[in-house]
Amino acid sequence: MDVILLERIAKLGQMGETVKVRDGYARNFLLPQGKALRANAANKTRFEAERAVLEARNLERKSEAQQIAEKLEGKTFIVVRSAGETGQLYGSVAARDVIAVLADNGFDIGRNQVDMNNPVKTIGLHTVPLALHADVTVTVTFNVARSADEAERQLKGEDLSSADAIYGIDEEAAAEAAEAAANDPDYLDEDGEGEDNA
Repeated sequence: MDVILLERIAKLGQMGETVKVRDGYARNFLLPQGKALRANAANKTRFEAERAVLEARNLERKSEAQQIAEKLEGKTFIVVRSAGETGQLYGSVAARDVIAVLADNGFDIGRNQVDMNNPVKTIGLHTVPLALHADVTVTVTFNVARSADEAERQLKGEDLSSADAIYGIDEEAAAEAAEAAANDPDYLDEDGEGEDNA
């Protein structure tokens, strides 16, 4: 189906262009959302008559999106979730969670503006692109952690995805203890614990 675009649509075209799209895409998305008109003589005349109004509305939306993008630029949002010892989340952080966190912080973002292909399934710092307008995109960081304390440690650059980091196990000390136990048969007492731990 040929349609006239009423606004710029990424990977499709600019406002005013006539493009060929699949019938379902036109019927189910572009036409109901008011993003396009069927390409016929009457609609071409209508578009030319309304072009100035559409361009003004588009500029207004773009400036609003830029203001929101400036506020969001460089922000990090903390998301606390339950996770296993390896850093694997018991659930996930999906687009709806991103929207909820942003709403809690005073940003009204729609589901179609969150550009997440897959949900977040591990703890750590994750970047999420937000398409606030066809010409305005901003990337925000989500700090997914088990607690606010862990989130602060992650921001400082610590890797908390391993059990050693979570429980504060010193890998060098653990290696020395294992070597001492292997070289000294008397290192373990009757309970099977090291003499230092008795």
